[in-house]
Amino acid sequence: MKPNYSRMLEQKLQKISEAKEKPTLLLHSCCAPCSSYVLEYLREYFKITVFYYNPNITASSEYEYRLGEEKRLIEAYNRQVETQDFTGMHSTQNAEKIGILEAPYDPERYLEAVKGYEDCPEGGDRCGICFAMRLRESARAAAQNGFDCFTTTLTISPLKNASRLNEIGERAALEYGVPFLPSDFKKKNGYKRSIELSRAFSLYRQNFCGCAFSRRDTVDGSSV
Repeated sequence: MKPNYSRMLEQKLQKISEAKEKPTLLLHSCCAPCSSYVLEYLREYFKITVFYYNPNITASSEYEYRLGEEKRLIEAYNRQVETQDFTGMHSTQNAEKIGILEAPYDPERYLEAVKGYEDCPEGGDRCGICFAMRLRESARAAAQNGFDCFTTTLTISPLKNASRLNEIGERAALEYGVPFLPSDFKKKNGYKRSIELSRAFSLYRQNFCGCAFSRRDTVDGSSV
């Protein structure tokens, strides 16, 4: 039987809600639309810092645009906390402000890592290498900066395998000695909510994961 990562997360959040102090979470984010629901949901339980590490976005203009959208979303969420105005949000006055940690942009590292896998189909071995690179770096940054745990927004995509991502996250957690927060954020209408929030904040929703190879293979216009 496959692990129910959504239920596992709910159980952990229940324990956190009973604690006196909120733990710190380093949240790897691939883009603003994917993080929109995750941030709305988790800021009730954690002091979150978004970790923007995406060397797979091979076009610098695309990278900078997505980073700008992430910052714009975080600023909007933080204004809600400052004004205590959560109209239309699932969050309450328990919501915490959100920080951001930007990693250096290093697409050459990604291209070197996936060398020889350029022709793999989307979701294949090339993507596994990419996921591992980003989650290992997230775990390293979480350990280096003293976070209580880390996770990623990537499981919100219906095109990505949550079991695979959680397994990679757990391996990175063991390597760097910082707990990985299990998730399957697409569940319980999480993906649907991310679409609603993207519209509410007029966020740019790309239709490819980030690398030139995913852009090449994206033909149906669906969002990742």
